[in-house]
Amino acid sequence: MRTEEHGVSEAAGDGEDCSAPAEKTGGGRGAGKRRVRGEADAAGGAAKKKPRSVCPHQRRRSRCKECGGTDICPHQRQRSSCKECGGAGICQHLRQRNKCKECGGASICPHQRRRNECKECGGAGICQHQRRRSQCRECGGASLCQHQRRRSRCKECRKEADKSMPADLEELEVGDGSGDED
Repeated sequence: MRTEEHGVSEAAGDGEDCSAPAEKTGGGRGAGKRRVRGEADAAGGAAKKKPRSVCPHQRRRSRCKECGGTDICPHQRQRSSCKECGGAGICQHLRQRNKCKECGGASICPHQRRRNECKECGGAGICQHQRRRSQCRECGGASLCQHQRRRSRCKECRKEADKSMPADLEELEVGDGSGDED
């Protein structure tokens, strides 16, 4: 028997005083202390979940395309996020469920913005200067190049990248979509 109201453990009559209440995961059936994956319970019983299997490619076996994982659909995408397969992560509007404003996705804040980019909600993607963290010069954002410009729009960086390309590299031709290239 265990009494958690007063922090006293009466298991096997030991009467030890537990200063911290037991960790709960929530109400309902099976509520109790959290269990670490692969850890045995207090009664010495076996753990309920098996450790995740790792494939020879150092990935989770179920998500490895080369091993034919069960989470990979016939379109070579993750099954839960494949639109063609009707994955569970896709909503009725054919968008990612957590990012769909119409469905009230979990990543959408009450201001109808992405939660991590909302200034009013204090999203993690906003820095102390009230700018996007990745583009803030004062914070040294990751999207800024050595010239303190956006990496994707910096002409100097693009010129340097073009100079570093091998001279014998062929340019890819972009077709007009008619399918007449032979």
